[in-house]
Amino acid sequence: MTTLKHFLVASDFDQTLSFNDSGQILSDLLGVPDFQRKVEGLASSNLVQQGGELAYLIRHDPAFRGVRREHLVEAGRRVRLRSGIPALVDFLDKGLEGFQFSFFVVSAAPQEVIQSALAGIVPADHIIGTELEYDAVSGEVQAIRRVPAGYGKVAAVEALERRLDTPPDRTIYIGDGSSDVHVMLHVDNRDGFTIAVSENQMLARIAQRTVLSDSAFSVLIPILERIVGWRSAEIREFFESNALRLEDWERDRTDRVRIVA
Repeated sequence: MTTLKHFLVASDFDQTLSFNDSGQILSDLLGVPDFQRKVEGLASSNLVQQGGELAYLIRHDPAFRGVRREHLVEAGRRVRLRSGIPALVDFLDKGLEGFQFSFFVVSAAPQEVIQSALAGIVPADHIIGTELEYDAVSGEVQAIRRVPAGYGKVAAVEALERRLDTPPDRTIYIGDGSSDVHVMLHVDNRDGFTIAVSENQMLARIAQRTVLSDSAFSVLIPILERIVGWRSAEIREFFESNALRLEDWERDRTDRVRIVA
C-alpha cells in the first residue's frame, strides 16, 4: 500500500485568485471615494497589520458604516477571478498517486466576499477570511472576530496544519503581495514551499518560485516540478492531457506562462 504524502496548499485571495482588490470593489459598490488613499494612510501609520486595512475601515470609518452582509456578498459576485480555478481545485482534490493535497483560501478579505466569489468552486469550510459580527437589529458591523492578516495569517496556516495533521515542511503557500511576507517567511523557515504570483519585489526575494500568468492553474507548474518531481516534458504532457497548452513558458526563477484552452 502506497503511503500518501499529504500537503496543505494555502492561497491568498485578492490579486492571487482574483485580478482586483475586494476592498476597492466594495468601495465602488458603496460609492465611497479615495479607498486607496485611506489604505495607504493606514499602512503608513502602522495602525493595523498589513492586509487588514479593509476590516479596520469597515469597523471604524464612518464612510463604511453602511456596510451590511448583503453588500459583501454582492461585492464577491463582482470579483473578477483568474481563469483555471475550478480546474486547479479539482486537480488538488483528486491528487496524484502517492500525493494528497488539501486546498484552503486564507485571506484578510471578508469571508462573505470570498465565499460569494468562489461559490460552487471552494467549499465554505475551506475559506478562512475576516470574520465580522453584525448587529441583530440594524445589520451594522459591530465587531471583528478575526483578521487573517500579518501574523494572523501565520496563525491561520498553523491552525490548518494542526487540523490536517500535516508537518510544516508539507505546507505550500501562494500569495501576491506585501501582506504575505510574514506567512511566506514562516513557511520558508520551516522548510515549506512558497510561490508568488506577482512581481512584488519584496515577495520575489522571499518566495521560492514566482509564476506570472492569468491562469490560476499555472501554479501547478512549480508544484509538479518541485513537490512531485516531474520534468518539463511530463508537465507539458499533463497540461495537454487537460486540453491546455503551455504556449509561452519562460523559465528561470520566475515562470511566465500563457495557457491556451
